[in-house]
Amino acid sequence: MSSRRAVVGVMGAGEGASAEAVALAEELGECISSRGWVLLTGGRPTGVMAAASRGASRVEGHLVVGVLPDEGNGADKQHTAELDLAVFTGMGKARNVINVLSADVVVICGGGGPGTASEAAHALNGGRPMILLAVPTLWREFFCSLSEGVESTGDVQECCRLIEARLR
Repeated sequence: MSSRRAVVGVMGAGEGASAEAVALAEELGECISSRGWVLLTGGRPTGVMAAASRGASRVEGHLVVGVLPDEGNGADKQHTAELDLAVFTGMGKARNVINVLSADVVVICGGGGPGTASEAAHALNGGRPMILLAVPTLWREFFCSLSEGVESTGDVQECCRLIEARLR
């Protein structure tokens, strides 16, 4: 019997993240860690990625994984300080596929740009359960129209209940 911890991927905007998305991501990261799940993000030191990692790191026993686009040498080695494990892929934006396929459940927090949209699309293509947390109406309508399995909420605690239900 496997005792592997569940991995929850949190995806969202980096530098362009709204203050609301950053606050929600920080609360979400803490909620994920408090339930004993592993947090997986894109690992960068900005926006949703950094905020979720910061929140998760406040919980004893946390595990925060960042899947980064660069090779991890020299000036490229830019990641949030809260990572317990940095995975340097050297794959640029192609690392989005690794982010999504390494997660048991994917949460899109606050929407984002093309990178976040690609992660949402990869989640659907990869059959990963996806929860939209406080995304713009257009995002919710579009991604929910593509799959009946996409769920949406504006509340972090409800999001964690939806994650838990998907992990069962």
